[in-house]
Amino acid sequence: MGYCIGCRPRDKQCAFLKKRCERLLGGEVNYCYECPDFPCKHLEHFDGRYRSLFRMSMIENLEYIKENGIRQFLEKEEEKWKCPQCGGVICCHNGICFNCGLDKLKNKKKLYRWEED
Repeated sequence: MGYCIGCRPRDKQCAFLKKRCERLLGGEVNYCYECPDFPCKHLEHFDGRYRSLFRMSMIENLEYIKENGIRQFLEKEEEKWKCPQCGGVICCHNGICFNCGLDKLKNKKKLYRWEED
């Protein structure tokens, strides 16, 4: 599995959810929070996985976007995932910087897991 750069930069809808959601697939909604079933069981399952493994919440992110807009969300996320050493981007899946942490990533046994604190 390659690293996900996100759906919108690739002009795609979420590959994980759209297979299970006719509204996303059909273009009825652009963001899950626009759906009357938000959050649905598929999103809740996906969110639970990301909360436990990757220290982030899809549902919280969508609620923030709904309240504050995508621009403010992206600004907040850019700061949140900025490497304190080099200013590069930290991967949400393992907490390693794509710029200065590549040696650490090469030696990691579980690529998609954070180190224990």
